[in-house]
Amino acid sequence: MEAFTRTTGRVAVIDRPDIDTDQVIPKQFLKRIERTGWGEFLFWDWRLDQDGNPRPDFELNNPAFADAKILMAGRNFGCGSSREHAPWAIQGYGFDVVIAPSFADIFRSNCMKVGLVPVELPEERVRALMDAVDTENGSEMTVDLEALTITGADGSTVEFEFDAFRRNCILNGLDDIALTLKHEAAITEYERANPSRIDTLALEH
Repeated sequence: MEAFTRTTGRVAVIDRPDIDTDQVIPKQFLKRIERTGWGEFLFWDWRLDQDGNPRPDFELNNPAFADAKILMAGRNFGCGSSREHAPWAIQGYGFDVVIAPSFADIFRSNCMKVGLVPVELPEERVRALMDAVDTENGSEMTVDLEALTITGADGSTVEFEFDAFRRNCILNGLDDIALTLKHEAAITEYERANPSRIDTLALEH
């Protein structure tokens, strides 16, 4: 997991509630075994028509949202099935942060394990940030995980809360494996002091 401190970049807005993971990454792509390369399938059924052409009415096809790093959406983002591929697809598409009034619990957890930052704000604050975005020419925002602040497109600053443990992990690029390896010396010492009994047990039988 790459360390993340802050990002400044274009923001994309999908002003819809209850966006589920089945739309984030449709089921037909879950046969893939790779962990990378999921970005091209993000919102596949919403972004593209049956011939693979961009749907002009879908938000992410708006040129003003091209190459956005920050995604804003409605409440209950990431509901539906608990597929970890959803954060992979969002991150693979180029987003560093998702801002919404609320997230599905498993989706939020999956995001933080890969370094995708889910920022939860009161609905009225999300609405104010959305309203400040120029949907014709594009707008930039800054999300600072270290300072726990968002600088909106209008220059306003909003503070947010974030789980302290997961914040430390993301700031330092520590996924679950890296957290375990921090205790490698203690694990090695335990294994040295408690050797395997497999051979002994085999002899006893």
